[in-house]
Amino acid sequence: MLLWPVVIVVGFYLLLALALFLFQSRMIFIPITDLMITPGQAGLDYEDVVIPVSDGAAIHGWYFRSAADSPQTSLKVVMLCHGNAGNIAHRLETAEFIMHQGADILLWDYRGYGRSTGSPTEQNLYDDADACFNWLQSDKGFRPQDIIIFGRSLGGAVAIDLARRERSGGLVVESAFTTAADMGHKVFPFLPVRWLLRFKFNSIDKIGDVNVPIVVAHSPNDEIVPYKMGRALFEAATAPKRFVKLSGGHNERHYFSDPAYIAAWRDMLAGGI
Repeated sequence: MLLWPVVIVVGFYLLLALALFLFQSRMIFIPITDLMITPGQAGLDYEDVVIPVSDGAAIHGWYFRSAADSPQTSLKVVMLCHGNAGNIAHRLETAEFIMHQGADILLWDYRGYGRSTGSPTEQNLYDDADACFNWLQSDKGFRPQDIIIFGRSLGGAVAIDLARRERSGGLVVESAFTTAADMGHKVFPFLPVRWLLRFKFNSIDKIGDVNVPIVVAHSPNDEIVPYKMGRALFEAATAPKRFVKLSGGHNERHYFSDPAYIAAWRDMLAGGI
């Protein structure tokens, strides 16, 4: 009888470990297929785009031109790799911010998100980013050095992977984690996460191979991705680089009016940081 509590605890522990192993994809990728709003409904001019990828899947996105009242019209475009939840309809505020800094912006959804077909995997996210980067060159005529790769949260891992393989105009990483294993350990500190995870998203080992100007931004108040992970990514990055301390929680955007954040973006778009 004395062994039963131990058996129950061990059984529960093994059940949790099995659930993490089997359902980790659902924990990492949280797509929403319904577009709650379109740019047209929000009063924004845009181009609806479809970008083919492998396996017959296609990426859906929205392309926005820089705003007429921006401080200067740039020949730059920002490619946003968004976070793990929702879809591009939840990123219109970001599109407006970038447009008013003087750059075009491409919002696009990973496979399985929004109107993009297919299913998300780590490799598929990297391949999707490749397809969008190439599309900006082939269909929009941008030179690689005029494309700014921007990744937020999970998208930071996608952006870093792309920026280390493709020469671009710069990299902006916001509220991003170091590795999937580090995030898993934060959420499940009592489980052998590093043995169970099938996903790596190893940004801390990749960012040092990025050879373009880098801005890393993170908030000490981030309740989802620890601030120390943003600092670790910054320390591992090579110069030229700039760190911007944000304010607010992980999904708050109060810093869109922060002079330091705005200055970092304008300097990046002007060709340096």
